[in-house]
Amino acid sequence: MLSKQPVVWRLALAAVFCSWLSQASRAADPLRESVVHVLVTQRAANLFQPWSKATPSEVTGTGFVIEGRRILTNAHVVSHSHQIYIQPHQSADRLAATVAAVAPDIDLAILQLEDESFFDNRAAILFGEGLPQTKSTVNVYGYPVGGEQMSVTEGIVSRVDYAPYHYGAGGLRVQIDAALNPGNSGGPAVSDGKLVGVAFSGLKQAENIGYLIPVEEVSTFLADAADGHYDGKPRLRDQYQTVENDAIRAKLGLTTSMGGCMVTRPGEKNGSYPLHEGDVVIKLGDYALDNAGRVQVDGDLKLPFQYLVPKLAREGKLPVTIFRGGQTMGIELPVSNRESLLVPYLKGDYPRYFIYGPIVFTPAYRELVVMLGAKWTPYLLDRGHPLVTRLGDDPTWEGEELVMIAAPFFSHRLTRGYSQAMFSVVQSMNDIPVRSLRHLAELLRYNQAEYVEFKFAGKSTETLVFRRQEIADATEDILNDNGIRKQCSDDLASLWK
Repeated sequence: MLSKQPVVWRLALAAVFCSWLSQASRAADPLRESVVHVLVTQRAANLFQPWSKATPSEVTGTGFVIEGRRILTNAHVVSHSHQIYIQPHQSADRLAATVAAVAPDIDLAILQLEDESFFDNRAAILFGEGLPQTKSTVNVYGYPVGGEQMSVTEGIVSRVDYAPYHYGAGGLRVQIDAALNPGNSGGPAVSDGKLVGVAFSGLKQAENIGYLIPVEEVSTFLADAADGHYDGKPRLRDQYQTVENDAIRAKLGLTTSMGGCMVTRPGEKNGSYPLHEGDVVIKLGDYALDNAGRVQVDGDLKLPFQYLVPKLAREGKLPVTIFRGGQTMGIELPVSNRESLLVPYLKGDYPRYFIYGPIVFTPAYRELVVMLGAKWTPYLLDRGHPLVTRLGDDPTWEGEELVMIAAPFFSHRLTRGYSQAMFSVVQSMNDIPVRSLRHLAELLRYNQAEYVEFKFAGKSTETLVFRRQEIADATEDILNDNGIRKQCSDDLASLWK
C-alpha cells in the first residue's frame, strides 16, 4: 500500500508557495490593495414617465483609496445609483458604499464606506505634482469589462490639452495610447508610484486611445467638495471668437503684437455689465492672449484662456484687460459657478413632475432634447416649438422654466376629442402666463374658476379646457389606476398638500 505522506507534503508545499506568491505580489505592487472594483445597481431617470425610474441595470467601474478614508471614482459610474458596493482586490467581500460628493460636470465622485475598517490596512494612493510629460509611461489599474481580475494597462502620454467635459464645463485632459473600456472608469493612472490621473473614457472611433482626468483637476474637485458639497468651477457666460482674421484685426484697430478674443455676445444685456459686444479681451490677470485666444501656462504648453478663469477668479470677479475703441482698460468681470440655462441639464438627478388629472407636467430638460434628436428637430422647428427656438436662451427672470407635457394623456373620458399634446410647452393657465412648474402648481392649487384652460406655445397647438371640479376629482382615480404613489415630485409636495 502506497503512503499518502508525499501527497500531503506536496499539498502543504503548494499552499505555502501560493501564500508566498500572494505576499510577494502584494509586496511587488502594493498599489493593487488600494484599488477596488465598484459594483453599482443603477435606476436611470425616465423622462417620459417622470414619476417612475427605469428598470435596474448593473454597472461596474473602478475606484481607489484617497486621503481621508475615502474612495475616488467617476461620477458616471455611480450616477442614478440604487445600490453601491466595492469589492477589494482578491476578495469575495462586497462592502456597502454611499456617494459623499459628486461632480457630474467633471466626472468625479467620492464614496464613503459604512464599515471604515476597510481602510485600516489600505494606504491612500499618493498624488503626483504637475502634469505628466508627453511620452512618459503610465500604468492604469482597473477592472475592464471581459474579466473578473484586476488589469494593469501600460500606456504612453501622447497629449495634454483643454477640452469639454460635460454640461458645458471644460478642463485639462490627458490622452494616452492605451485601450480603456467602461470597466476602467474611475481607475488610477500611476507613474513612478504616484497618481497622475483618473481614467474616465476611451475613444470608440479609434483603438488604443484613452483619456485621463489629471491630478490638477482632481485636486480642484476635492478642495471644492471638502465641505460635502460640490459647487463647480467659475466660468464665463460670454461668447467669443478669435481675432486671427486680418480684416477683423484692422477693423478693431489691433496692432500686430496684440492678441485676444473678441466678444460676440456679452453674458448680460444690462448697461452695468462691463463687457460690450466688440470688446477684445487681451489679458487675464498677467497672462496675455494670442490671436487664437490661448495663453502660455507651463513651459511650451498653450491652452485656451478659459483654463485660467477658475485659477484667477476671486469672490466672483475676474481681472481682465480689454481693448475698446482704440484704448486698453482694466475691468472686473463677474463669473459664476451657477448654470444659467432656460432648458437645464438634469446632471444625474431625477425629473420633477406634477400630475393633474390625465396630464403629466414637467420642466423641459436638455437630456430630452438629446433623446428626441434629429428625427424630431425639423418637426419642432417647423412649429416654432420653444424646445428648439429657446434652447440656447438664458432665463428671462430668476427661476423661469419651460413647463411641458411629458407623457401621453392617461386614458380618461376627460380627454375625449383632444389630440395628444406630448412635448407641448404650456404658455398659460386661465390666461395667466406660466413661469415655472412650481408656479403652475400654485395656480392650480388656488384656482377657484369653473374651468381650467391650458394654452400652449408655438403653432398648430390645441387649447385644453376642463371643468375644474371634474379634473380635480379624476386625479386620485387616475393615480390609483396607474399605480402611481405620488402626484408630484417631493419639491412640490408641501405646496400641494
